[in-house]
Amino acid sequence: MSSSKPVTLPVSHDLEIKDAQLIFNRVWKGLENDHGRKNLLFPKELILLGGAPGAGKGTHTDFIRKVRGISSRPIVMSQLLDSPDARKIKAAGGMVGDEEVLRLLLRELLKPEHRDSTVLDGFPRTGVQVECLKMLYDQMISLRREFSNTREAHLFKQPTFHIMVLFVDEAESVARQLKRGRESVAHNKEVRQSGVGELLEERATDFDPELARNRYRTFKEKTYDALVSLKQIFHYHFINAQASIETVQRNIIRELEYQSSLELDPRTYDTLRHIPLADEIVKHARQELVNRLDSYEVEHAQLLYAVVDFIQHKTMPIIMRYAVSGRAMINTEDVLFDNPVALAILIDIFSERGFRTSVDIHQQEIPVRFDVATGLIETRRKKVYRITVMFTGSTIRRG
Repeated sequence: MSSSKPVTLPVSHDLEIKDAQLIFNRVWKGLENDHGRKNLLFPKELILLGGAPGAGKGTHTDFIRKVRGISSRPIVMSQLLDSPDARKIKAAGGMVGDEEVLRLLLRELLKPEHRDSTVLDGFPRTGVQVECLKMLYDQMISLRREFSNTREAHLFKQPTFHIMVLFVDEAESVARQLKRGRESVAHNKEVRQSGVGELLEERATDFDPELARNRYRTFKEKTYDALVSLKQIFHYHFINAQASIETVQRNIIRELEYQSSLELDPRTYDTLRHIPLADEIVKHARQELVNRLDSYEVEHAQLLYAVVDFIQHKTMPIIMRYAVSGRAMINTEDVLFDNPVALAILIDIFSERGFRTSVDIHQQEIPVRFDVATGLIETRRKKVYRITVMFTGSTIRRG
């Protein structure tokens, strides 16, 4: 009678269960068991960066981090899948399928360095990963509700997911991949000869036009469609990356402009929304200034003339002396400005003439008489109007 030892066969990626709900639930349950629900603190802001081969993801990642004030290092899935954990799976004959990708990613996202915001390069790439991303967002919202009335509430912030796609067409992608191949070969040759610097990766797709085309088509057919499918759920940013680096970066800035209604907690936004935005005020500021000045001429003509006379004869001689620095300070006790309308007229006139003006009122009690018999001190109130006038100073050549 012969006996045989059980053999464990590696699980093929093609045979992996493709049920996103089942995959996510298993990974999530593992996180809860290992960390506890109150410690499942994911980034408040997640920028999922996707792009065609050669679109410049590596070039623009640091710029995106700078624009958003992100201090944590970017999470690059290709590097994460070359981690010790991923290598163990491969060494055991396994494939890094959707479940392991998700498990590795979520554990990385839980690291404190990513708590506020991070850039994620290379996820999602499959339909299963897209569904898992949606489930992650739903779980983050659920955790936020669960802890809303606890001491940990401030840790579970309103999540914001951005989908950013850097796009170039096939011809441009192939040209850039082949150019990168030539540059990496030249760089590596110099490093080997000099012994200085680090070797760059030499990808097979960067040397064969047909392989480069296949890589682009794989992106279009899988990754691109996966990202576009999230367009109706998260903030979606399509960046034409065929232009110059400067133009692309201007487009990135425009796409990622701060939008309080999208990024603040709804309760916080509701508290602040009654205060107008600076852009809204500035939009019609010039016309409103003109209307106010015209109304002074009709409703406060004498006061307007008095303020104009004060500016012309008492402030302009001082301002002229500070033409180089572009900043003048004038103190006056003129009772003209006891009328608040006069101060408004003063500021509006300077604004119309291209100056930036502020007025600070300083008051103090000045002794005028001392009664020896009673010890009482009679005072008068001194009111000084401190007018600061700023403008673009003169540009002069200094030796």
